[in-house]
Amino acid sequence: MRSRHNLLITGPCGVGKSWLSCALGHKACRETSPSPITECRVSLQPWRCHVATGGYTKMLSAIARLDLLILDDWRLEPLDAEQRRSLLEIAEDRYEARSIIVASQLPVDRWYELIGNPTIADAILDRLVHNAYRIDFKAEGAGWLTERP
Repeated sequence: MRSRHNLLITGPCGVGKSWLSCALGHKACRETSPSPITECRVSLQPWRCHVATGGYTKMLSAIARLDLLILDDWRLEPLDAEQRRSLLEIAEDRYEARSIIVASQLPVDRWYELIGNPTIADAILDRLVHNAYRIDFKAEGAGWLTERP
């Protein structure tokens, strides 16, 4: 968090992406912040409610103040125009100022198509990927689905 780098964790279901992102997030917060850890799980779906009720700017401001933002299970479905705009604003606000950890089943090269608009996808991914460390799990996941002897 001190270096303001992002972390992108990708891999199949069941390899521990969520666990690792939370563990690293908690460790980073404990080492850099004297205040208690505040957990924030963000979903793009409820943002529509904030836009409709006028709380959009307040919501973006709250996210911008977080020392670390973790986007878990990111982008299992395509973004709509509103979500693209919101994510771009968040990425711009946090770029080289505060860190983001992204955990996703999809490889980074597939994120372009899910963001939808190529120009906005370039802008978002430039801000996420440019200064990011990457962990790409290649191992088989979902071990609980396999038959055990």
